[in-house]
Amino acid sequence: MTSGRILPTLLRSIQGQRIPITRPKWPQPTTTTTTPTLKSTTTTTPPPRRFTTSPPRRNDPRRQPADDPGFQSIVDNPPELVRTGKRHGPGLIILAIIPITAFFLGTWQVKRLAWKTDLIAKCEDRIVRPPLPLPPRIDPTAIADFDFRRVLVTGRYRHDQEMLIGPRMRDGEQGYIVVTPLERKDDPGATILVNRGWISKKHQDQKLRPEGLPTGEVTVEGLLREPWKKNMFTPDNRPDKGEFYFPDVKQMAELTGSQPVWVEQTMNPDYFTTLEYEQKGVPIGRPAEVNLRNNHAQYIFTWFGLSLATSIMFWLVVKKPPKDITRRVRMNKNW
Repeated sequence: MTSGRILPTLLRSIQGQRIPITRPKWPQPTTTTTTPTLKSTTTTTPPPRRFTTSPPRRNDPRRQPADDPGFQSIVDNPPELVRTGKRHGPGLIILAIIPITAFFLGTWQVKRLAWKTDLIAKCEDRIVRPPLPLPPRIDPTAIADFDFRRVLVTGRYRHDQEMLIGPRMRDGEQGYIVVTPLERKDDPGATILVNRGWISKKHQDQKLRPEGLPTGEVTVEGLLREPWKKNMFTPDNRPDKGEFYFPDVKQMAELTGSQPVWVEQTMNPDYFTTLEYEQKGVPIGRPAEVNLRNNHAQYIFTWFGLSLATSIMFWLVVKKPPKDITRRVRMNKNW
């Protein structure tokens, strides 16, 4: 056999052999017990010794809670039934405040309903009375007692001091409210402000509505009114530019030299007459009726309903029993 064949044969024989690997055994001490009668020997194997007898360190994973000398078992304390977490939070306080607040608001709306009903009754009584001739000089503080009172005024319009308040919508069309000072008996101190009515935006220029500018002495029948107030969304008037967004009676009176008295011209034309006025640019006055809104009954129902609903919700939240899953039996009182 050549040397080229001997070497592979030896390698294959070595690879095919399996050499068993055995763990080394530590020498075990033996104890011999000799009985005087039988004279036999008994050998026992002690448990394996640890390499060290020191206690486990603090971070040792083998360390158990019982290895701590101060450890106290939970079985040493009496059992106690507790709830996990808080049963009610700050939301319960808010839920308790809502029905109380809603009840007070509903009570306040009851008083407002009585006040508004009485006011509408007074205004309707004033509006059905015959028109009252308006005196030349009027105390502005007494106008509130004559609100919605029908009056008659005779004088001449000062169209050169005309003011347009707007924009104002009527039947979906944009326009303006025409306010014109009315001079009476050649007395500048007796001049008042007359709300003549609504015109469309296309007749803003006086040249486009000559029929809406009466000349000479005219008699106006209207309502002595306190005009509406400005809200937070309405911009301020700019009289230097001739822009008015709400009727500021004192401002307009100072601008025109008239009394701070506001009269709304009334008329009740039929449908075809209204269309004719609109086409010619003649101001369309308001009907002689009380248009005060009275929604306090709806507010009462809303607030008292909210108070009742939130009261029931509060009672259900307070009386609702805890779920079984939130109950735990804990043995430690200081858990």
